[in-house]
Amino acid sequence: MSRILVIRHGAFGDIVLSFAAFAAIRANHAGDEITLLTTKPYAGLLAKSPWFNHVVVDEKPKAWNLAGLLRLCRVLRGFDMVYDLQTSGRSTRYFTLAGRPPWSGIAPGCRYPDSNPARTRLHTRERLAGQLAAAGIAHLPAPDLSWLTGQPPVLPARYAVFVPGGSAHRPEKRWPAAHFRAVADSLAMDVVVVGTAGERDLAQTIGGIDLTGRTDIPTLATVLRGAAFALGNDTGPMHLAAALGVPCISLFSAASDPALCAPRTPDGGWPEILRAPSLHALPVAQVQAALP
Repeated sequence: MSRILVIRHGAFGDIVLSFAAFAAIRANHAGDEITLLTTKPYAGLLAKSPWFNHVVVDEKPKAWNLAGLLRLCRVLRGFDMVYDLQTSGRSTRYFTLAGRPPWSGIAPGCRYPDSNPARTRLHTRERLAGQLAAAGIAHLPAPDLSWLTGQPPVLPARYAVFVPGGSAHRPEKRWPAAHFRAVADSLAMDVVVVGTAGERDLAQTIGGIDLTGRTDIPTLATVLRGAAFALGNDTGPMHLAAALGVPCISLFSAASDPALCAPRTPDGGWPEILRAPSLHALPVAQVQAALP
């Protein structure tokens, strides 16, 4: 049995976009022991997945933190293969700290380099697929997410999920709550609003069933599975909705490029994407016309 290490940090959307890569690595190393090195927000979640035997939190020690660096070296050493799916400057430096084992990534001198010069212009899914192909893993399967389930409150038989929030420091990535309200008022079904507790004011504007601040990720997944469709901004829950196969309408401003970071369906397809230079200028009627 070989010891395998997977490195993946990132925001929630990045983690969701990596589900297929995680599943591919597990399928390729079915009998091996796989450890994930990730950040604290996702350690508990991914420990419940079928893809990893162990999950370790990367404390990201600073260069002057010698004790932290020694702990990190102990974590990184002794693996027979490492898949650096983060491929950041930080994670690339881990190649040397790990003792230069067989490595998939962009570290100079590694055994399985992702040498595609256009890799930074690819969507995350295609970039990961190319990297794994260079390491001998030719296929990204549709990941089984049946393990991702929680206990939501009782909900109506038919409802839509709205995701009106997003990064608080990126207001340009938010469609106005009043526009969500206009769509909600036009529907012949209930609306469930999800997000963080800090986005409760958006839910109050939109109306409907307010679950902001009341869903962990497994519970959010269960809420999304029951939805007729999900409508939301460029933010993590929309990635999860698409990964679960829920019909989605994702709204993008000029602040981010869906060609690089849009949600993707389980088989790698693309959900409905609407773009406008400023989301404040995206008409309600255009969104209504895209609803399933």
